[in-house]
Amino acid sequence: MEMLPFRMPLYLPAQGASETEATIIEWRVTEGDRFQRGQILAQVDSAKSVFDFEAPCSGMVMRVMRQEGETAPLVEPVLEIETSDPAMREWIPPAAGRDPQVGAPAASPLAGAAAARRDRCEGVVIQGVGGYLPSRVVTNAELVKGFPELTDQYVYEVTGIRQRRWADDDERPSGMAFKAALEAIRNSGLDTRDIDAIIVSTTTPDMAIPSTAAILQERLSLPTVPAFDLNAACSGWLYAVANARGLIVSGLARNVLTVGVEMQSRLLDASDRNAYFLFGDGAGAAIISAGVTGHRIRHVQIGGDSRGIHMARREAPGYLLPNGHGDPWIRIDGHAMFRFATESFSSLIRDAVAHSGWKPEDTRWVIPHQANGRILKAAAKRSGIPFDRFFVNMENIGNTSSASIPLALTDVERSLRPDDKLVLCSVGAGLTTAAISVEW
Repeated sequence: MEMLPFRMPLYLPAQGASETEATIIEWRVTEGDRFQRGQILAQVDSAKSVFDFEAPCSGMVMRVMRQEGETAPLVEPVLEIETSDPAMREWIPPAAGRDPQVGAPAASPLAGAAAARRDRCEGVVIQGVGGYLPSRVVTNAELVKGFPELTDQYVYEVTGIRQRRWADDDERPSGMAFKAALEAIRNSGLDTRDIDAIIVSTTTPDMAIPSTAAILQERLSLPTVPAFDLNAACSGWLYAVANARGLIVSGLARNVLTVGVEMQSRLLDASDRNAYFLFGDGAGAAIISAGVTGHRIRHVQIGGDSRGIHMARREAPGYLLPNGHGDPWIRIDGHAMFRFATESFSSLIRDAVAHSGWKPEDTRWVIPHQANGRILKAAAKRSGIPFDRFFVNMENIGNTSSASIPLALTDVERSLRPDDKLVLCSVGAGLTTAAISVEW
């Protein structure tokens, strides 16, 4: 007796143990097509190779769930099929693990995908963002008093910055992080108790140990969740997002609080015109979650290049000046950093757009680390995306290092519409590079 047909989802296979996503280059089938076991269903691009996605059974395509050029997490289905192959009742999806609903006759075309959403991470999303800026406003006019050869307008023309926020003497990085975190949690609609991991990016921790994340954890009354700091300089918050995504995809967490916080105003040499005018203090935060409710993260990339290790540096740790010897100040090789950052930003943007399956004109906003106005204008020319699509708020808050991108998100989110396509990117000391693409 012939087995009754049943419906089920198909997933892209991983080409390596560390892979989490792949991009569909071309479909070789469409909805309603019949196919045979071993037939090529699509050509796919992964981090390791371009490969043919072959049918594990014979059947019919009921629904194409991903478009050509779209990047799909390996835990999400790309096709819904109908098959009578009894072996497929015991089929284990290559990356996602067995779906409990496989083998059961589907009541609707959504049944397989619905089960995947219930039982595994359908995707990784940004749930809510928040920020905090100190109340003290420091203008260019105040800072150029020590440079009689400069004017406040000249500083603006060179940096794109008119003013910045500097912390009061009694503020600490953990306090700023706490205020940004509370706002992000409130905007996410989650309860604080829903947070099951904390990642803080900072180059200016409260102290060497414990971590600023641990201090934040205590203030949020979350005593048992994992919490740690990372330091990737200006790229740090995007590194935090990448780590949060890894925790979620691996099943170790569902809601991760990510914070970028910097208090650099006390680390600036008032005689060094390369760095003195650039930096402001602040904190930005976002909840990164498993699921489909929120703003979907499409593509993540992080990298580094140690050839730039001397371009931006500070020899002493923390947010206070040390009592010992050595150079305690932030130092920047402005000319070298300009050249490297300009090319790195443009490459990051082009790669993020391409790996997301977008065209440059699809991008609603590029939200870069707020490094320097001249760097960003030069990067725009090389990226293929006009500068008027770069969201820039450094004019009023300066360069807040790893806090700058989440702070920019808090400013721009009120103007965003569903499905707006964003590229978030950064270049930092080390040198570190990072980019993520988001569909709002």
